[in-house]
Amino acid sequence: MNINNSARLSYKLMTADDAELLYQLDQDPEVMRFITDGKASSRESIESVLVPRMQKYLNADKGWGLWQVNIAETNQYIGWVLVRPMNFFSDSPEFDNLELGWRFFRSSWGKGFASEAAQHIKNALAAHPEYKIFSAIADEENFGSIGVMKNVGMSYVKTYLHIDPLFECQVVYYQISNT
Repeated sequence: MNINNSARLSYKLMTADDAELLYQLDQDPEVMRFITDGKASSRESIESVLVPRMQKYLNADKGWGLWQVNIAETNQYIGWVLVRPMNFFSDSPEFDNLELGWRFFRSSWGKGFASEAAQHIKNALAAHPEYKIFSAIADEENFGSIGVMKNVGMSYVKTYLHIDPLFECQVVYYQISNT
């Protein structure tokens, strides 16, 4: 699956070859504030944890993976948008409910890039009728990510303890139906 450029941005699926880009993004304590309490990712954790996890759900035909987001005009890397089945790393992944997530360099915050990218990628995936719902989770204090969820048209569903093999945390859960 390819995703065409949006108004200002271009997209491509990331691979293990993009480990350095993933590492660079995770070095800002503010970017990592709601993910690791501000602790930067090590190169070792990118290569031994993040990249292998990404490879487990990477599926170019279905549009699953981390979509690298670049400024179309300059090709500057500004972040990524995650697409994978909700609860992918559990015993009951929801293959008709795609989780969207995002992580962007702080220098790109407040410019609408995350909302533009998430909306554009969601719209491209919405053309596939097997995807019934799009969802997102965030720390309940992460008002920037919650704002992106709302900008994409998602509505609040619940607050719950999200359990993943790597972490547990209290999150807000938003979703929108693919109608």
